[in-house]
Amino acid sequence: MDPRVRGDDATLCFHEIMTRHLRFGIIAAIAVLALDQASKLWLVRVFDIGHRGAVKLTPFFDLVLALNPGISFGWFQNDSPAAQITLMLIKAASVLILAIWMARSRHLIATIALGLIIGGAAGNAIDRFVYGAVVDFALFHVQIGEKTFNWYVFNFADVAIVAGVAALLYDSFLGIPAAKAP
Repeated sequence: MDPRVRGDDATLCFHEIMTRHLRFGIIAAIAVLALDQASKLWLVRVFDIGHRGAVKLTPFFDLVLALNPGISFGWFQNDSPAAQITLMLIKAASVLILAIWMARSRHLIATIALGLIIGGAAGNAIDRFVYGAVVDFALFHVQIGEKTFNWYVFNFADVAIVAGVAALLYDSFLGIPAAKAP
């Protein structure tokens, strides 16, 4: 029987909150978190990237192990316990704020984008707890003459966060326009 017919307020409230968009956002967050952690677990524990050193996959892409105790792009590099706890608290507060935003979002693109960001942030936060730093492993580079130019080493969580931010920007500037007031 439909909970709205039965009058079950708790079930009705749950169904109202779990909109179709929110389900997609939660699925995006869980998928990113699972893929991120599986890739890191495999690279660190099975492939043993730490002992292999750089593994050249293409002329422009290598697998390397880089432990990042800082934040994005290696900013605020500090591996002290106080700094790590501070970063974890900031990340937890950020994920909570993003989750509230995602739960209130009524646009599919924005909801999925927030799920990507949340999943990526959670994946990197787990790294801090498990490894004491974020595990980065993907390195794009180009050689021009004798000089090699490297991009920052990153991971799947970082890709999801960047894609989520790009999707939020798209949704903000080019997405479905807000309904006009009467």
